[in-house]
Amino acid sequence: MNNSGRNRTLVPEAKEGLNRLKTEVASEIGLQNYEGADKGNLSSRQNGSVGGEMVKRMVQNYEQGL
Repeated sequence: MNNSGRNRTLVPEAKEGLNRLKTEVASEIGLQNYEGADKGNLSSRQNGSVGGEMVKRMVQNYEQGL
């Protein structure tokens, strides 16, 4: 199975906004300097919490726009 395009951003212009959201969420759940941190030293739970909260917020924003 080829995973080469698995994590690519579909809308390159959104990458900066996604990074800003990731940093904001990480800070709110207590992970300071998340952007510069070695993600391999964080637990799956910590990394998953950031991603999960990002998705939750994106879905909420979309639903509010309907």
